[in-house]
Amino acid sequence: MSSSLLVSPVRTVGDRHTGEGHGAPPRAASWWQRCLRRRVHARLANLRSGALELADGVGTVVLGDPSGEFGRLRLRVRDPAFYDTLARAGAVGAGEAFVEGLWHADDLVAVLRVLVRDRDVLLDVDRSTWSLPRRLALRLAYRLRRNSRTGSRQNIADHYDLSDGLFRRFLDPTMTYSSAWFAEPGQSLEAAQREKLRRLCELVDLGAGDRLLEIGTGWGSLALTAARDFGAEVTTTTISDNQFAEASRRVAEAGLRDRVTLLRRDYRDLEGTFDKLISCEMIEAVGADYLPGYLRACAARLRPGGILGLQAITIRDQHYRSALRNVDYIKRHVFPGSFIPSIGAITRTASAHTDLQLVHMQDFGLHYAETLRRWRQTWEDAGPPVIAGGGGERLLRAWSFYFAYCEAGFRERHIGVCHMRFERPGVRR
Repeated sequence: MSSSLLVSPVRTVGDRHTGEGHGAPPRAASWWQRCLRRRVHARLANLRSGALELADGVGTVVLGDPSGEFGRLRLRVRDPAFYDTLARAGAVGAGEAFVEGLWHADDLVAVLRVLVRDRDVLLDVDRSTWSLPRRLALRLAYRLRRNSRTGSRQNIADHYDLSDGLFRRFLDPTMTYSSAWFAEPGQSLEAAQREKLRRLCELVDLGAGDRLLEIGTGWGSLALTAARDFGAEVTTTTISDNQFAEASRRVAEAGLRDRVTLLRRDYRDLEGTFDKLISCEMIEAVGADYLPGYLRACAARLRPGGILGLQAITIRDQHYRSALRNVDYIKRHVFPGSFIPSIGAITRTASAHTDLQLVHMQDFGLHYAETLRRWRQTWEDAGPPVIAGGGGERLLRAWSFYFAYCEAGFRERHIGVCHMRFERPGVRR
């Protein structure tokens, strides 16, 4: 199960929140682990954007170029099982080893940024002969998590239905689980999320009396904003049981049940026509094979002249095909069945399968990097979490790695997030 690292308890080696591990001597390496260590070191020595000062039970080595932009970054291997995991599972294994407590970095985001920037080195580590069986197994497991109607419900439940309390530990009071928009330096996360919600509504020229469809309710923040602040008549849908229940409660509490209709329905089963449609970071959950159907469904729900607003996480077009073939840490352990489209993939698919026309696009990926930094800081400051089925230090590290991994990708512009406005041909009202 792809979100196993997020919830299952396991032996830990030590962590900064417990006060253990940093001062303890690293475990001794076996002969085989020393062999793997040499192979890993040989690959990491090709880093150009910085150097890893890697300390373990054998000694300390500097791998890469200390004169690179990131300088010398300290990484401590607490258990030589790190090398087994890295050789067997490549980049996915590096994340798994971090969650297990096998290694620690003084600046995790910087380490991950170096690996993103020097992507060829990371791929060299990832594609060793020893990792081939695991890579094939990961691809097979990913293919089995297809986003059919049944598969989508399971994939969404595996992440979003873990625990509302878990998400409250790091989200702001709006409970908005997508990139914020920081309009000014020092802005609070809550204010930045409200700015993003406002911009999404303005992206589609939302006004009083507009019939708005939202695909992907979340915990209801956009539906509440659209109905309360813009006077729209909102229909919003989700397939998450937890989010449906909480969004229903929040709509009732706000006294907006006459303006907001909540559905627990797959996007493929929606009916009716609407003036405007907004979908915020939902497109990543549909899967590459279902992208044409998703955009067709969006177009079918819009009247002629209607407007579609998307907030989408995107990957650079140059890396899109490669990313489709590979399973990374996020696909395996955070968002099962997910994919990150490129802007080109979205626009080409819309042109080939719908009459939607792209009329505006704006990337704000660095805003997502800051959002993730805020989430990670809040998450770590709250201390080790406990939820049904697991928790503690391992769960703390799992989400910390997830936030840092994504932040590094946005800071290096390997991935971005954008607002896209599509229009259907027809008379505008």
